[in-house]
Amino acid sequence: MSEDRRRELGESNAPVEDELKESFDKTVGEGAERLHRTLRNVLVTGVFGGFEIGLGIMAYLAVMHETGDHLLAGLAFSIGLVALLLAHSELFTENFLMPVAAVVAKEGSIAQLGKLWAGTLVANLAGGWVFVWIVMQAFPQWTDTVSESAHHYVDAPFSLQAVALAVLGGSTITLMSRMQQGTSNDVARIVATIIGGFLLAGLQLFHSILDSLLIFAAIHAGADISYGQWLGWFGYTLLFNMLGGLVLVTLLRLVRTKELLEKRRDEAPTDPAAPHDR
Repeated sequence: MSEDRRRELGESNAPVEDELKESFDKTVGEGAERLHRTLRNVLVTGVFGGFEIGLGIMAYLAVMHETGDHLLAGLAFSIGLVALLLAHSELFTENFLMPVAAVVAKEGSIAQLGKLWAGTLVANLAGGWVFVWIVMQAFPQWTDTVSESAHHYVDAPFSLQAVALAVLGGSTITLMSRMQQGTSNDVARIVATIIGGFLLAGLQLFHSILDSLLIFAAIHAGADISYGQWLGWFGYTLLFNMLGGLVLVTLLRLVRTKELLEKRRDEAPTDPAAPHDR
């Protein structure tokens, strides 16, 4: 289809579909809002995000303890991601597409992106560490289950398979965020969230936050796992989660909306760190 014909079919002057433009505007707008949050708000929403992922961990362990089925447990874990969605909290790996798009569109700065990433990551881990401690005090009968689940990650050798699992973990959660942004229908957004949770936990993809909370829970339960072992696994998993989310999803999305980005940059204020009226 020619560029002129595509313009005729849509209401906008840009050579892209109107639905794509609407989705793009929502993505950049949401990303800019996150970038312009204060550090206090970043930390608070990150801590609550850790709590809600911890809720998913609790559901995951309950089903694993009773059934031993990873796929069923993955569906149960989706409870945590649904809670994250409905409570408007934040997960570190959800902050790849939207904030990066806002920075590229000159509606935020690299410094703001760094604050958002670092603050959310630390807060997710801290909030989750506390929540899974409470969970393991409440359900000590899950000790063997959580220990086995955690050893699956910390005992995994650094290999091409581990890298691929981490890349898929990052791309899956970022694609889930993209699907959530692609619709205003709450039911559709919840379905997308359940799909993401099922794939992440049910297939045991390597995810820096989700699996860290499983490892923390095992440490709280007295498993023979150290924080040094966790850190060794966490370092490369975090890196390849970011690679998967930023390259496989975010970069391709930015290429797809190149014309819209250029137009948005032309209209952006001189100082990207300045507050936006929304």
